[in-house]
Amino acid sequence: MGLEEKLPSGFLLSTVEQMAGYMRKGSLWPATFGLACCAIEMMSTSGGRFDIARFGMEAFRASPRQADLMIVAGRVSQKMAPVLRQVYDQMVEPKWVLAMGVCASSGGMFNNYAIVQGVDHVVPVDIYLPGCPPRPEMLLHAILKLHDKIQEMPLGVNREEAIRAAEEAAMAQRPTIEFKGLLR
Repeated sequence: MGLEEKLPSGFLLSTVEQMAGYMRKGSLWPATFGLACCAIEMMSTSGGRFDIARFGMEAFRASPRQADLMIVAGRVSQKMAPVLRQVYDQMVEPKWVLAMGVCASSGGMFNNYAIVQGVDHVVPVDIYLPGCPPRPEMLLHAILKLHDKIQEMPLGVNREEAIRAAEEAAMAQRPTIEFKGLLR
């Protein structure tokens, strides 16, 4: 006997966590944090051709207190890193970070002292989006992957434990730089 046979039509079974995940993923408000050429691609997702509005995200927020998704689009300089962290700290809970582009993910071609070699040194990152610059379709795909992650995230105390475990796993996977010797 299947589930359909046990329940009369018109009923839907779910849990509070599943319903909350569905509501959270459908109401993400991104913060505007465009730093370089990736920001142009990020802005084009709100245009008519790509239409980020179909995911309920058409209003990019200038105030971090109204946003819960930070899309870091472009390279982060050492001078901008404290500002990025301050904006992240002012965002409402729960909050997520998407590193857009190879510069935000790993410093890209800017392997020097002025550029942070990965935004995960400043804030915890949930989704990494590769490319230089990544296309708007790729950003929409990354947002859909983030929706899946948000849908499965537990609530309350379980959520805090899940976030802590995810941050520890991300820190363990982050590569360390070793200097074998001096350059000549």
